[in-house]
Amino acid sequence: MSPRYVIGVVHAAHVAAGKRQGFVAFSYGKEAAVRNLDVGDKVIFYAPKTEFDGDPVQAFVGHATITGDAPRQMDYMTGLPAWVRDAEFDDVIEVPVRPLLEDLSFVPRPSHWGMAFRQGKFTIPEADYRLIANAMGLDT
Repeated sequence: MSPRYVIGVVHAAHVAAGKRQGFVAFSYGKEAAVRNLDVGDKVIFYAPKTEFDGDPVQAFVGHATITGDAPRQMDYMTGLPAWVRDAEFDDVIEVPVRPLLEDLSFVPRPSHWGMAFRQGKFTIPEADYRLIANAMGLDT
């Protein structure tokens, strides 16, 4: 089965915690957000801000491949249990979103690009994945 390509919208601090501890989480740790991932799926993280009330980032900041067979619960950052999925992270270059907007098919109106990132997690076409991943320094 070929991998799915997913954008996860989370704060940069959450991506850093996930990379340190080897997991992905979305939508404030909701189980449904990680349940439908499969081993081998590729996740690119978009960070709107550094933290919830932090400074703007507006960049793709992380890349992970799902390695865990099933969701599991753990405490991270918030002190509340969150559902996560084990993942292996790659070292990547942070890529600002704005220069890529005209070329991303999941952004139908670049002048209103923020609407595309209102979801916590969404699937993208392989061509969009490759564009972003290559900009991040990955060889796809």
